[in-house]
Order: sequence, then structure tokens, then C-alpha cells
Amino acid sequence: MNIFKIPKMEKDEYDNLIKENYICRIAFKGNDFPYIAPFLYSFDGKYLYFLPTRYGRKIEYFNNDPNVSVEIEYYSKDFSSYNFISLQGKLEEINEDNEKKKIRSDFVELIKKNNLSPNVMAALGYSESDLPEVIIQEGRNMVWRLIEVKEIVALKNS
Repeated sequence: MNIFKIPKMEKDEYDNLIKENYICRIAFKGNDFPYIAPFLYSFDGKYLYFLPTRYGRKIEYFNNDPNVSVEIEYYSKDFSSYNFISLQGKLEEINEDNEKKKIRSDFVELIKKNNLSPNVMAALGYSESDLPEVIIQEGRNMVWRLIEVKEIVALKNS
């Protein structure tokens, strides 16, 4: 029996996959099992950024071990087209005020550009009635960046 291996994506292909999407999953090292959570992300061409709420298991796991796997995928409804990327790296918290403000502004633009539902605000720790600009004004979220990427697995169906 011959096993078919899914082809790898080239860097420009997986960069496009990252640029065209804004939802990922992050796997943290949990206590007994991995802990996987969905995240909104922004990408500046070099780094992935995240705005986690300041509560929940993810914060405990991040504080215990910031090494994570980040997965981004695209697939058509009938699965005739699919591709995904998994990046193994380390999350770091950004604490510099001007940098945090810039990243938060990027998230506001991402929300507006993609015409995301007000429900996204609740996922970020705000009220659904809050305007996205509140993300810039208030520090309800931490700001994380994925650094020290050690491995990238990027596969596609064609």
C-alpha cells in the first residue's frame, strides 16, 4: 500500500494563508493534557500577535510555560481544498506602551476590515455593545507575540 503524503507549502504560500485569515488555535502545555483555545490574531509580515483576556486557563499555562503550537487552517466546505500551518514557538508578553497601542490599533482595523460581528468584542473581554476602538483605550487584554519559531509545518492538498 502506497501512502500519499500531503504536499508542503512554500513560504509565500503559507505567508498568504496567514495573511488571509485571522483565527487560529493555540495549544498550550496543560497539566495532564494539552489545552487548545481559539484566538483572533494579527500578522505584520513577521510576527503573529494575540490579545488574550487576562483570565482563564491560558494565562496559567502561559505563565507556567510559554512554548506553544499555533495552528491556522483553511478548508472549503466540501474539503476539496484545504491547507494548514502549524508553528511551534514561544509566546512573549509585550509591555511597551507604544508597541501595545500599535498592535491594539491593528486589531481594531482587522475587526473593521473584516466586518466582524460585535460578538468578537465579547471574545476579547468587552461588551458586545462596545465599539472596537475601546481595545486601544483600555488595557483589558494582554498583548502576546509569537517568537522563536522552531518548526513550521505547512501542508496543502494540491
